Amino acid sequence: MLIDTTLREGAQLFGAYFNLETRKRIASSLIKIGVDEIELGWVGQEKLSELVQYVSSIAEDTVLSVWSPCREKDILAAAELSVDRINIGVPVSDLHIEKRLSTDRKALLHKISAAVRTAKAVGFKYVSVGMEDVSRADIDFALTTALLAKACGASRIRLSDSLGQLTPRAMEKLVTKFRSQINIDIAVHCHDDFGMATANAVTALESGAMYADCSVLGIGERAGIAVTEELVAWLALRDSNDRYSTKVLKDVCLMVSAASKVHVPRTKAVVGTDIFACESGLHTHALSKLPELFEPYNPESVGIFRKLAVGGKSGKAAVRSALDDCGVDCAATDLTTLTEAVRQLSCRLERPLTRSEFLKLNDEEVLS
Repeated sequence: MLIDTTLREGAQLFGAYFNLETRKRIASSLIKIGVDEIELGWVGQEKLSELVQYVSSIAEDTVLSVWSPCREKDILAAAELSVDRINIGVPVSDLHIEKRLSTDRKALLHKISAAVRTAKAVGFKYVSVGMEDVSRADIDFALTTALLAKACGASRIRLSDSLGQLTPRAMEKLVTKFRSQINIDIAVHCHDDFGMATANAVTALESGAMYADCSVLGIGERAGIAVTEELVAWLALRDSNDRYSTKVLKDVCLMVSAASKVHVPRTKAVVGTDIFACESGLHTHALSKLPELFEPYNPESVGIFRKLAVGGKSGKAAVRSALDDCGVDCAATDLTTLTEAVRQLSCRLERPLTRSEFLKLNDEEVLS
């Protein structure tokens, strides 16, 4: 299951400022995608109560949560928001405990115990404890923390690889260890500092985690986190999970791109405009016979269209196929000469040829 945190983690991206209307549109789109839970923001965030009120009216079966520091006053404030869940964040590595919080393990455990009990007392039936920087923590202390949170009433622990330190193999080992020791829900929050966030999130889900955090385009602190559209596509198109809708992914990504000022590369996985564009000779010829040979899923399933073009990398088979697609009889065409002409023009222009350029070039060769 997916926890989308575009409106919390994503909003922490340097230079990203989402006004209330943008946040409403993002939340509405996430509901259409079918994400299981939306982390709507953090306690104290501007106009959070208005956002919660709006999203609650359209959420249907989507769970709504907010993030809170491990402080009683913030937990009490969260209780006024009428959300389903609270996600309490607390660091568990000694580096953070000592240098950031200026405390020790014993005091931290007391603080966590008090926070979870307070959250339960004010009416939260589902309390999640996010263990920040767990990938650099002492694993035995992290387990002690998780077991204490469970004993105090927590329903979920969230393992946060705060600096993107883990590999998929290390993530599998971490989740497996916690899964064997604790029988409440496990979530993961994977940062992308070394480019492995989505892979780590998939590995965690396959290793027994119930939830994975994600954000649209992966936006968040520094390099961001696991990517919503990639996880949705994986679960829907590879794992056949029919809860998720992939056809709206591109539109959601374009909206978040504009709001966050994060460019979507044309080769971006799942939503890039050119991920189903091809001019390579062997691949183009194969795609004309059977798209599944070189496409992992139907382009239209993610709102993208296939683009085949001839250019400097094309062979005679691709040129012949392009003529067929244009309704041109190949009988009058010297394919060898036309292919060479296509390659030369394409290299001169430094791009594939447009349909009109290709047809004009063919006419010139036929009439020459």
